Amino acid sequence: MKYLLYFTFFISIPQFAQESVEAVFMESIPLDNERIVSFDNFGIPYYLKNNIFYTKSASGNVTYNNLQLGQLHSVNTFNPLKINLFYKDFNTLIILDNRLAEIYKVDFNTSTPYLNVSFVSTGHDNTVWVFNQDLQRLELYDYKARTSRSQTVPIQNPVLDLQSDFNYCWLLTDTYLYVYNYFGRMTGKIENKGYTSLIQNNENLILKKENVLYYLKKNSEQPMLIKTPNILIEAFFVVNETLYIYNGETLEKFQLKIK
Repeated sequence: MKYLLYFTFFISIPQFAQESVEAVFMESIPLDNERIVSFDNFGIPYYLKNNIFYTKSASGNVTYNNLQLGQLHSVNTFNPLKINLFYKDFNTLIILDNRLAEIYKVDFNTSTPYLNVSFVSTGHDNTVWVFNQDLQRLELYDYKARTSRSQTVPIQNPVLDLQSDFNYCWLLTDTYLYVYNYFGRMTGKIENKGYTSLIQNNENLILKKENVLYYLKKNSEQPMLIKTPNILIEAFFVVNETLYIYNGETLEKFQLKIK
């Protein structure tokens, strides 16, 4: 119920909150023709270059590639022991361990009933959150039992993003942001006034609107503008109170000053 109450407060406030979060510049990290795609909870970055997924170690790069599955569509490293790589063109999920060794392959084409998946995010235990494109609903899918543990009612609007942790799942559509617990029950819903993507960190949310970021602290009543320099935000990541912004060429690192 905390999210239901929390989002009720959110609806009543102005779109442009007076409070803000300062982002103090720390450093600019050059990238060698590579695209950063994720950070895990330990602050370890993951990259993509020529459709090869990899991370860096003291002894060199640790890589994974599966070119036969086409372009890598999304990456989720929330649980670094079960890294999710989703290949949308082939409707297939690959699960890797922390050494980027393949431990499970989930071919949704062979699911019964058939699953046409457009978004995937990590769940608890042996589950992943998937958005069933044909039935327009969110499902908590047990990939070992090959069955859905729970399903939501159909979502009537286009889905923009999907994020999760072990306890909650956030589904962003072009009209609403929905929050579900791990039982698949909706615990909150707010109107989307222009946000196009989001990330979560310790159940705090960062939402992007145009080229601006907003911070919504867990159990807070008010979203706060994050005051960043005027730089292109191609991708953004948060580890604890460290914000990373990828501008297409370099990775800009900031310390968030959250009151």
